[in-house]
Amino acid sequence: MKITVVGAGYVGLVTAACLAEVGNQVLVVDQDQTRVLLLQAGGVPIYEPGLEECVRRNREAGRLRFAHSMAQGVQQAELLFIAVGTPAAVSEAIASALRRRGRSGSPFAVVSNPEFLKEGAAMEDFTRPDRIVIGLPAGAEGERARLLLTRLYEPFNRHHQRTVWMDVCSAELTKYAANAMLATRISFMNEIAALADRVGADIDSVRRGIGADSRIGHSFLYAGTGYGGSCFPKDIRALVQTAASHGLPMRIASAVEAINTEQKQRLLQLVLELMGPDLSGCRFAVWGLAFKPNTSDMREAPSRSVIAGLLARGAQVCAHDPVALDEARRALQHDLESVQLEPGQLRWCERPEQALQQADALLILTEWKCFQNPDFARLRALLRQPLVLDGRNLYDPQLLEQHGLAYLGIGRRNRLGVARLQQARGKQRQQQGVAALL
Repeated sequence: MKITVVGAGYVGLVTAACLAEVGNQVLVVDQDQTRVLLLQAGGVPIYEPGLEECVRRNREAGRLRFAHSMAQGVQQAELLFIAVGTPAAVSEAIASALRRRGRSGSPFAVVSNPEFLKEGAAMEDFTRPDRIVIGLPAGAEGERARLLLTRLYEPFNRHHQRTVWMDVCSAELTKYAANAMLATRISFMNEIAALADRVGADIDSVRRGIGADSRIGHSFLYAGTGYGGSCFPKDIRALVQTAASHGLPMRIASAVEAINTEQKQRLLQLVLELMGPDLSGCRFAVWGLAFKPNTSDMREAPSRSVIAGLLARGAQVCAHDPVALDEARRALQHDLESVQLEPGQLRWCERPEQALQQADALLILTEWKCFQNPDFARLRALLRQPLVLDGRNLYDPQLLEQHGLAYLGIGRRNRLGVARLQQARGKQRQQQGVAALL
C-alpha cells in the first residue's frame, strides 16, 4: 500500500518504519527541513532500540522515503497518518493540498487510530501489539476505511485478531483512559511508598505481595520519582480538560497528576532534609537523565526538576546518562535560562564513575540496566560521603549496608540511611530550639 506519515517524530518515525518493514511504500513528511535532510542522509533524530537499523534497511530498499512537501505526501497516498501534536493544523494543510491537486471532491474518511507505543519498546509494541484500536465514522466511507485498514494491519493480526473496532469518539477516549489508568497505578504506589517510609515497611515487599494477585498484576506498580515523557502527562491533562469542558470533574485523574508533580521533588526534599536548604559547597552525582531507560526523551523527566532545584540552592551537579546527554543539555539550558550558574556548577560526564568523584551523594533518577550492578566498593571509595538516594529502587538496601553505604529509596531504606535521617532531623530540632531561645 502507498502510505504517507505526517510527522517524523517519535510516533511517526516508528509507525513509518514498521509499516515499511512489512512491504508498504511509505513517505514521511515533516516541516523540519533539517530533520528531513538528516533522515535522507541515513541519520535518525531520536533514540529507540531497533529503529535506526529498521529505518536504514527500508530506506536502502526504497520502501521508506522522506520529504518536506505536504503536496508530495498527499498526491498518491491511499492512507495518511497524522503523527504530530497539532493534528488540526495538519488536517488543514492536507485539505489545502487536496484542493490544489483537484482532489477535494474525492471520498475520504477521518479515522481514529490511537497508538499505544512504550518508549524503549516501541518497535516491539507496533509489530506485536496487545490491541489495535480503530475508531470509524458511520456510513459508506467508514466501511471503505475498514477494508483499507483491515488490509493494512493484516500482517500484525496473523496469529489472532487484535483489532478492536469502535466509533471515533470511543477510540479517542480509550487512548486517554488507558494512559490514565497506568499513571494512576504509578501515583498510587508512590503514595503507598510515602506511607511505607512513615510506618517502616518496604515498598518492594508490598509491591510483590499485591502484584501476586492476578486481579492486580505487577505492571506499573513500581514506586519512583514519578512519570514523565510525552504521553502520560499530556493525556491526563487532556482527559481532565475534556471532562471539565463538559462540566464533569475528574477527581482521580486530577489527584494522579498532583501526586506526580509532588513526587518529582521527592529526592530533592530528601537532600534538603539531610543537608539543609543551603547546598553551597555540596556536590551531587546524578545517574540517569531520560524520563525512562532505552530512550533519550527528556520531556517532563523528573531529573529536570531535581537538577534545577539542586543548582538553584547552590549545589554542584555532575550528571551522567548513557544516551540522553545531548538532549539533557538542551533541556536544562532551557530550564535554567533565568538561573546564573557558577563556572563548573553543572558538569556532564561521559562515564558514571566521573560523576561520583568527591560527591556528597549519588542520586539515581533513571533505571538504566548499566546502573543495576555497579562495583559498590569502588562507588563508596569515590564518594565523599557514603550516601545513595535511589529514586528508582534499583538496589537492595541491605547489600549497600554491607558496603557501608547509607541508602534511602522511595519507600525503601537501610539502617545507615535511617540513622542519617534521624541525625539530620535531630540537628534540625536542635537548631529550631536555639532559634526559639534567641
